[in-house]
Amino acid sequence: MHSTARTTRTGRNGKMIRELPAPPQAEELSELIKKKVAEAQTAGGTRETVTVDWNEQKAHVDVIDLPLSKLSFNPSTHRIRAQRSHDAAKDAALDQNPWSAESQDYLRFLLQASPTDTNLRDVDFDALKDSLDEFGQNDPGLVTHQGILVNGNTRAAALRELGVQSMRVGVLPESFTWADINAVELSLQLRRDHRRDYSYINRIIAMEEQAALGRTPEQIAKEFRIQVRTYHQERWILATIRELIKRSQDVGGNGLRLVDWEGAQERLKELQRLYVKLETLDRDQAEILKELRLAAILLNFSKTDVRHINEDFLKEGLEQRLLSAGPAPEDRPEAKPTGVVIPGLGVEVPAASSAVADMKALNDRLLRAAAVVRSRSEGPDLGNEAKEQAQSFLEDAKKTFDDAIEAAGRSARLRKRKQLAPARLAEACASIDQCVSDLVQARTSRSLDEEAFDDAVIKLRGSLLKLAQQAGRGLQDPGDGVAWLMDAVVTEGRQ
Repeated sequence: MHSTARTTRTGRNGKMIRELPAPPQAEELSELIKKKVAEAQTAGGTRETVTVDWNEQKAHVDVIDLPLSKLSFNPSTHRIRAQRSHDAAKDAALDQNPWSAESQDYLRFLLQASPTDTNLRDVDFDALKDSLDEFGQNDPGLVTHQGILVNGNTRAAALRELGVQSMRVGVLPESFTWADINAVELSLQLRRDHRRDYSYINRIIAMEEQAALGRTPEQIAKEFRIQVRTYHQERWILATIRELIKRSQDVGGNGLRLVDWEGAQERLKELQRLYVKLETLDRDQAEILKELRLAAILLNFSKTDVRHINEDFLKEGLEQRLLSAGPAPEDRPEAKPTGVVIPGLGVEVPAASSAVADMKALNDRLLRAAAVVRSRSEGPDLGNEAKEQAQSFLEDAKKTFDDAIEAAGRSARLRKRKQLAPARLAEACASIDQCVSDLVQARTSRSLDEEAFDDAVIKLRGSLLKLAQQAGRGLQDPGDGVAWLMDAVVTEGRQ
């Protein structure tokens, strides 16, 4: 029976699994599917089947032709999980009634859209469509007994655009639950030979869902073919994104979306590595750099620009330039107390410093402004004027960040130039140390080319003389190393 409400059932691990209602005309389509499967099994010749990995076993299911018009896009597909937040109203309607024409049209739109910018059409979708038009459907999709697409949603959308009437699909066992369906889809996606990966946010959402089902980090890491530390990194990133989305919401509920963080994968990973490194040494410094880097990512600075926001950035006080883009001093949160008592335990722990509070206040304002600019709603509290003000604020903030990052870049280049000569000399010392070892071995084996070695030593003497001449210029009180080098030059000149 068709229903717009979700139901739940207990999975094999005791977790509650959310179940979707059956689509309209599910019973009628199920009968058609049973008939076609029976015909395929009794017909002569070679049967076409597709292999499905399920519960660490392989099942071979029959492939049949079904009318495309009767197949339903899967509302739970991981391929567009993050992109569903593109339109909050349509996402809510999709959650309430996934089989309505409007909800299915929204899924079709998202399957055609770019994962990183849902306002644009995905070039990979058009490439798939061209391939299907030229070569036809090579691999079958996968459906439930109710005609819900488990694998092949994007192909179905492309085939519909091409005007194709039917699609070859493998049929999953009738007993499959939604937990089984999600597991099969995930196993198909994670095959090494799969041609189109999930987008980054959808991938880490899938990891979160696997953890919610009670699977251990080791099991999930193995399934996704990553290291356990990478799994923990991805979970940290998703938790951070969810926190930012919550902080970006205003009184009217407008906020950023999961899809807004697609494309920031490498910058977020570098942020996590920096945060973990600094957290145990200086928690406040780690928090400040986290807020600053997240703000720079939100303002769409490149990976190389974001890298300039590091420990040296704070040492030079460049973060103070950025506070001008945040709330006025009188509007900033008051200084935090020196400690916070944990209720029920009576244990006092250090609270965030005023510097951390200032950076969070700055980032909160940026997050809310970005949410206003990217919002699709035009309600009474969110019109064009509000968007223009928010856009102007973001542009001013980006200019302020740009100036600070450029200053940090200049300082980094200067430090590099200062360290270049000592680094070169350190490399030369390492080469000479290796030369000593090579010289001993060559003499032991009586394989030393003494003439060539002598020529090389003469060249070294000339290089040291030139180094001494430059090292001694303009130094009133040279250090021990430079003084030794200059004395050696004087001695060399007397000989």
